[in-house]
Amino acid sequence: MISQLLVLAADPSAWLALLTLVAMEIVLGVDNLVFIAVLSSRLPKAQAARARRIGVGLSLIFRMLLVAGAAYAVHLTEPLFSVMERSFSWRDIILISGGLFLVFKATSEIHHSIEPGEVSAGARTGNAGGFAATAGQIVLLDLVFSIDSIITAVGMTEHVPIMIAAVFVAVTAMLIAAGPLSGFIHRNPTVLMLALSFLFLIGTTLIADGFGYHFPKGYIYTAMLFSGAVEGLNMLARKRRGRAPRK
Repeated sequence: MISQLLVLAADPSAWLALLTLVAMEIVLGVDNLVFIAVLSSRLPKAQAARARRIGVGLSLIFRMLLVAGAAYAVHLTEPLFSVMERSFSWRDIILISGGLFLVFKATSEIHHSIEPGEVSAGARTGNAGGFAATAGQIVLLDLVFSIDSIITAVGMTEHVPIMIAAVFVAVTAMLIAAGPLSGFIHRNPTVLMLALSFLFLIGTTLIADGFGYHFPKGYIYTAMLFSGAVEGLNMLARKRRGRAPRK
């Protein structure tokens, strides 16, 4: 095992594959990062950091187990049953289920933001139940978001150590970035609404993907970047209006 790792470490193509997989994992993890930031922003600061660490840590373990069983990950795309000449695999079922949950979660959080007097079960995050639910949702949705990236990784390289290293680096970067992003969302209610809209969009695309209608990720990320840039300009305009001297 050690000799195989040394051979990989001395192979430039292995390093290139690692960098490519890390970049792919980080890009495909943007939507997951938004979900983690929005979900943890509902918790008190100390609990939010703990929930992120526990949720992301458990999801890292599950991701590595899935990568280690790379052969099984490939079988996730094999048809299980057919409905009206449309075949469904485990991947499709996972994407549809995760998409439905995201749509439900985004809708309920938007409703809570518009009607703050109505406290839903998911908004009661001041107790242990809310903390456990947040950590559990981070784990489950991370697995949903990671399905495609892991299947793609299996197709890009046959070396499991490279895939595990890429997953570890990407998840670590996601954990580091989730804290500042969560704080930023918590301080800016309009950004929270924008992030929830992103989650709703991502949920609908997951459902569509599960039914065989694939939307290129580039289009989704471009829309998110454009909307984020517009909101950034709005925030800058509000900040400057607040600093303007009153006549």
